Amino acid sequence: MIIPPILHGLRRTLFARLVANGLAQAALTIGTAWLIREIFDSFLIAEHATLNLHVAWLIIGLITTAACISWLRMMERIDAEYMGQHYASEVRILLYDCLSFLTPRTMQKRSRGGVSLRFVGDMTSLRRWVSMGLARITVAGVSTVSALMVLGMINWQLTLTVTLSLVIGTGLTYLFGRRMRAAAIESRRRLSNLAANVNEKVTSIAVVQVFGQVDREREHIVRQGKYLQKSMVARARVAGQILGITEFSVAMTSATTLLAGVFAVATGTASVGAVIAAISIVGILLPPLRDLGRVQEYWHGACIARERIKEFLDSPSLVTQSANAPDLTVSSGRLEFDSISVAGGLSQLSGTVEPGTIVAVVGPNGAGKSTLLLLAARLIDPQEGKVILDGQNLAEHNLNSVRHAIGMAGPDLPLLRGTIDRNLRYRWRNAPDEEVARVRALCGIDELLAQFPEGEKTRVAEGGLSLSVGQRQRIALARALLGNPALLLLDEVDANLDSQASKVIDRVLAEHQGTVLMVTHHLNHIMAADVIWYLEAGRLLEVGPPAELLSGNGPTARFFGMNKSVAI
Repeated sequence: MIIPPILHGLRRTLFARLVANGLAQAALTIGTAWLIREIFDSFLIAEHATLNLHVAWLIIGLITTAACISWLRMMERIDAEYMGQHYASEVRILLYDCLSFLTPRTMQKRSRGGVSLRFVGDMTSLRRWVSMGLARITVAGVSTVSALMVLGMINWQLTLTVTLSLVIGTGLTYLFGRRMRAAAIESRRRLSNLAANVNEKVTSIAVVQVFGQVDREREHIVRQGKYLQKSMVARARVAGQILGITEFSVAMTSATTLLAGVFAVATGTASVGAVIAAISIVGILLPPLRDLGRVQEYWHGACIARERIKEFLDSPSLVTQSANAPDLTVSSGRLEFDSISVAGGLSQLSGTVEPGTIVAVVGPNGAGKSTLLLLAARLIDPQEGKVILDGQNLAEHNLNSVRHAIGMAGPDLPLLRGTIDRNLRYRWRNAPDEEVARVRALCGIDELLAQFPEGEKTRVAEGGLSLSVGQRQRIALARALLGNPALLLLDEVDANLDSQASKVIDRVLAEHQGTVLMVTHHLNHIMAADVIWYLEAGRLLEVGPPAELLSGNGPTARFFGMNKSVAI
């Protein structure tokens, strides 16, 4: 994926408005200078300095231009923020689209803190650059150039002095600003490390407590905090140096303009009013010079953010979708795997699940069982071969339509924050009450809700950690079954369950009308299946009825005979 350009669509219009704003500010700055010159020259030329009607109107005009400049500065800030927020929103959605194509296993390899930083910290850096960096440079650049051109008409010596001072100040700021990049990279790296560590400790604090490592992890966070502090201070040191240079440049510009003005008056090349007008223009032009250091910081922060975002967008995706992919049409739920190969998972696997059949997928760890379910849910696409549902290649059809035809439950699909009812309806937000009632009865949700005073409005913590394993699995099953999907995928949903939750799975297997593909090690659920698929090292070695395979001498019987601890 490509990061969108800043000046695109609506943002191009906003940028044009900022340019127009800069021109308007320049015009008003020039008008202010002319009014100041007229006021001072009127007083100085007159024999008796009196506040006549002409001067009064000039003062009113001066106040009016000041008010207009203030209004333009306000509009500049609003348009700039709008442009920055619009850009950040577009990139954020692009990140989410990329995230939606990554598999759960791929996400497990990434730090949650690091991913969150892409969505929050990096977006802030991009927004700051667009709204407070690029916008400020645009307006300041347009107004400065325009004002200097007019100042040249008033007095070219003063203009030359001001221009040289501004160029020198800008150059010095740029040279010192180049050091900001390294400091910004280091501070961002330290922040990412600390965020990842804190996120891990928040989600696994029970492990820390149980194994008595509270003090150790505290020291780790303190150490990372010191590293971050050191890097941020180093970044602030560079920023402070840039600020010092800009302030020196401002003072130098003001002083040289004043000296040049005094010399011009002394030599008769400019009037006092013209000099004061020139100084007033310089006074209006100096704030942007002060902002240069901050703008440099925003620029380097945005560059680093763009690099991190591009790295995330370039994450390999195991599923793709064409722009005009047709919707999947599901009828019976016949599932076929045609010579499927996935690196590190499956090798030339072929098999067919007939409609309404329950298939128990068994085998040792690393055999490719979960990979098989990921393929069926199209969370990944095969590198070779095809996954076919009701005669249609899943890889050729719209992802949403595929996912709507499939229900899935497993350890990689936790509950979400919100109410129990929100989790139940997550697959089908506007599901009819009778359909919700059906899955609630099937999965024993009503008995579960009776344990909570708030019933279905009971809040669920992130990952469902506020509930027991059995309670979470019941809700996850009900979520997967809502809408009676033609294909139901169950990835070890019966692991570590109490007897009540295990009975729910028995009932689901007995009453669900669709096709079921389940990964399990529990013999009672294996015996409830119509067919066993035994996988080992990514290959389908044995297929047949449970009673036949478990009583034979094949790999299925040997697996359970040598691993009695896994059979319950």
